[in-house]
Amino acid sequence: MKKLLCFVLSLMLAMSAVLALGEASETHFTPGTYESEGQGFGGKVQVSVTVTEDAITDVAITGEMETPALGGVAVETMGDAIVKAQTPNVEAVSGATVTSTAIITAATEALQAAGADIAVLDANRKDTAEDVVKEEKTIETEIVIVGAGGAGMAAAIMASQAGKDFVILEKMPYVGGNTTKATGGMNAAETHYQKEQGIEDSVELFAADTMKGGHDLNDPELVKTLASKSAEAIDWLDTIGADLPKISFSGGASTNRIHAPADGSAVGNYLVDKFSAKLKELGVDVMLNTKATELIVEDGKVVGVKAEGADAFYTIKAKAVILATGGFGANLDMIASYRPDLKGTVTTNAPGATGDGIVMAQAVGAALVDIEQIQLHPTVEQTTSMLITESVRGDGAILVNQKGERFTNELLTRDAVSAAELAQEGQYAYILFDQHLRDNLKAIEKYVTNGLTVQADTIEELAEKLSIDPATLAKTLADWNEAVKTQNDAAFGRTTGMNADLSTPPYYAIQIAPGIHHTMGGVKINTSAEVINTEGNVIPGLFAAGEVTGGVHGGNRLGGNAVADIVIFGRIAAESAVAYVSK
Repeated sequence: MKKLLCFVLSLMLAMSAVLALGEASETHFTPGTYESEGQGFGGKVQVSVTVTEDAITDVAITGEMETPALGGVAVETMGDAIVKAQTPNVEAVSGATVTSTAIITAATEALQAAGADIAVLDANRKDTAEDVVKEEKTIETEIVIVGAGGAGMAAAIMASQAGKDFVILEKMPYVGGNTTKATGGMNAAETHYQKEQGIEDSVELFAADTMKGGHDLNDPELVKTLASKSAEAIDWLDTIGADLPKISFSGGASTNRIHAPADGSAVGNYLVDKFSAKLKELGVDVMLNTKATELIVEDGKVVGVKAEGADAFYTIKAKAVILATGGFGANLDMIASYRPDLKGTVTTNAPGATGDGIVMAQAVGAALVDIEQIQLHPTVEQTTSMLITESVRGDGAILVNQKGERFTNELLTRDAVSAAELAQEGQYAYILFDQHLRDNLKAIEKYVTNGLTVQADTIEELAEKLSIDPATLAKTLADWNEAVKTQNDAAFGRTTGMNADLSTPPYYAIQIAPGIHHTMGGVKINTSAEVINTEGNVIPGLFAAGEVTGGVHGGNRLGGNAVADIVIFGRIAAESAVAYVSK
């Protein structure tokens, strides 16, 4: 009897434990709407969560300062993801980690205020169903454009305006690619903007600067095409509402040539927004979250691609393919395979820049050119990998080391300035500017908002905050301001970016060092953007444009030439593909 009683008691205790566990795993909220906020990449993001007693019914997110193509995607999509999963701990949007984390943190705080146990929500998440069986789909079209960055979108606009049937694929959940990272502007020569502003320039000088900047490794014919088609490309951008009237100087240029938005904002996001609006106007839908995996070849011709989407495997049959997949600056393993010396270096690249197009093109016999030529950008904030636009230096900023001294002409080519920084104590420097420069360059606001700047009312106070000798930094600034006044930089021979001195407080500094920025090498093309094979012949039906290609930039890309590259050769690739499929 005693044994039976002990067994019954044990059974009751076990049942109680099971019941308690089951009760603890239930979700309970205090019904209502709860709000919180977090610091996104561009500014504050607000999260409003509405719950019933047992469910999250709505998550509203606002973040007006977020870039539409990056943080804006997180703002638009993560609310639905949280409702679907019934937990705040959903997957971050690639390329928008800061904003995604801010949203997750704010949603967590709001749900905790509603009485939720986040561990229980995670345990009961609703989006862990068995893997969906993807169906096989076939699409037939005239042209496939792989990649919806700047080059791909430019090509798509041209193809649409030509009346061709096409599809455009993008493996990321948003458009823009590495173009979203472009901060400066677009190089172009003999433009109507230059003429209107009294700036003398020529196609020949543009080409010469590009060849010199690239250490003469560039393909001269591609460079000639880049320079000669640049003014026409600026005119075309005008026609789609993407005008670039603000002209300034960029490293390696002989004159003011880099064209930017009127307010000095980052050119990349500006163009992505304009291209996206134009594609929407033209009725073009981009197949997002769809990764091309293989080029289809028949009888020696490229006749389509295979791709994988969220819910299907695609065989896309076409008469021509345009590769606009970008470079491989975010593929650190691929970087190290070509340049072991760069292993561990931070990158400014968008997460989609992993070299997929290069690998696919190689698989069908494409030749590569300059593949080991990988550029460091000299002004990268190391904790965030945020690029500090070359326009800051082009508009008058200087670089100083930890001693408070200038150590180079700030507007030499990127490789030269990067090398000069790496030679300094600690292998870093500070970019120094004043309020006047900030007031005239909108791009700076992002750096201030994200807490990258150190600010002070006097140069001596700024020096103290940077642990620099105040007298040394004050003398450096005084010497620079005198050089601007006399237009004679006796120390380093700088002759450009000297239109205004640095004398308007407060003063600002950002600690920077080099970071991987651009892969100059890639698939070999000719001036018609046709891909060339290892035997030197055109691969019929295959075209390429933008950072997936090599030959345009040689051993070093000048600031402003990447945007020129994507617009000019994106347009050429589309024109060539349209002509090819129209035969």
